[in-house]
Amino acid sequence: MGPVADHPLTSSRPDPQPQGVAPAIAVIGTDAGGLASLASAAVARLAQADLVAAPKRLLAELPPWWELEQAAGRVEVGKACPALAATDQPEAAFTQLEAARAAGQRAVVLASGDPLWFGIGRLLLQRFGSAALAFQPSPSSMQLAFARIGRPWQDASWISLHGRESAPLASALQKRPAALAVLTDPHQGGAAAVRTILRASGLEASYAFWLCERLGHPAERVQRLAPQTPLPADLDPLNLVVLVAEPPEPPADPAALPLFGLEDGLFLQLPDRPGLMTKREVRIQVLADLDLPPTGVLWDLGAGVGSIGLEALRLRPGLELWALEQRGGSGSLIRANAERLGVTPAGVVEGRAPDALAELPDPDRVVIGGGGSERAAVLAAVIERLRPGGRVVIPLATIEALAELRPLLERAGFALGVSQHQAWRGAPLADGTRLAPLNPVLVLKGLKP
Repeated sequence: MGPVADHPLTSSRPDPQPQGVAPAIAVIGTDAGGLASLASAAVARLAQADLVAAPKRLLAELPPWWELEQAAGRVEVGKACPALAATDQPEAAFTQLEAARAAGQRAVVLASGDPLWFGIGRLLLQRFGSAALAFQPSPSSMQLAFARIGRPWQDASWISLHGRESAPLASALQKRPAALAVLTDPHQGGAAAVRTILRASGLEASYAFWLCERLGHPAERVQRLAPQTPLPADLDPLNLVVLVAEPPEPPADPAALPLFGLEDGLFLQLPDRPGLMTKREVRIQVLADLDLPPTGVLWDLGAGVGSIGLEALRLRPGLELWALEQRGGSGSLIRANAERLGVTPAGVVEGRAPDALAELPDPDRVVIGGGGSERAAVLAAVIERLRPGGRVVIPLATIEALAELRPLLERAGFALGVSQHQAWRGAPLADGTRLAPLNPVLVLKGLKP
């Protein structure tokens, strides 16, 4: 089998063009170092260009760079500096690129990082089509950021706030990603907006805040900022923020914590299911609906990280808490959270309801989270075991679950209550504040005669 020919979209050297065929437009990515950091293959493309389209900040570098490259012998001596087009106004630049191609001239577009990742590549493809373009990306800002902080990024998420409101960031944080790169927009609050949303989500203690500026530039700056550390007064507009999840520091004195309504970020999370916990606003409502007695037995079924049951113990230390969660490793996590909050459950069981309920004492209060396809069977077992005058509270995400479970309580003669709860958290919007919604939750509660 003979050598594979270079594909026009991937070849890194300027190939001779067949007679009558317009050369492909070379789209070359740069980092913050600009023209000075271009690889040799990119320099070779640029040296043959008749037209260069780029942001104004890069165009200003081209004439002096051209002279230096000619002196070094990398650009043909006597070849005039190419014509220039500013992509800050894409339509005008694209018109010049079309004219250059029609005349058989070689054109180069310079862009930041990977042109096909939140760059000009999408607009170029819409205008010229893939056959007319040859992309040569530089590492993206996201790649450089994770390289600088020395962390693998295959599990990382990303979000762009360029020209967008900050609500998607609040939604992304609800899922508790392992790592999140945020492409900031100085006109939408920039890095300050990211910090504000992180704080409003109650997750400042759960994420390392990395501020990355001018990545690839000789004067780049990468620093980890503590929650109390102000942003730099000379913050460069070319920046992004990387949030890396880490176990929050345990409270120095659990007794000094609020009695209830603890911030979500205080709890250790399940590593395979980050964010799988009842959010603070719903947790407060569920605790109120349980009408906790001073003593008795509380079942927390589908306990997750243990947030509801453990907060119940802070309110009523005389309760006997039994937490049940089916995921492996959940027991040690719930115990660790209990230690952080200064409470001690009567028992933490790793098992699946309803089978695992047989080993628990009859309850006076029950909260059911999760359940999935077994939720009806779990509730049936609870109805049978719940002591007279006991209460069951079930937070639900769907109306179908409500329609399935409510009849079971009705037939058992329970006094019922149904409510729907929607909470919003403040998020930056230009010079003001908007409200970012959390997922609505239905709460079904029943009182046994």
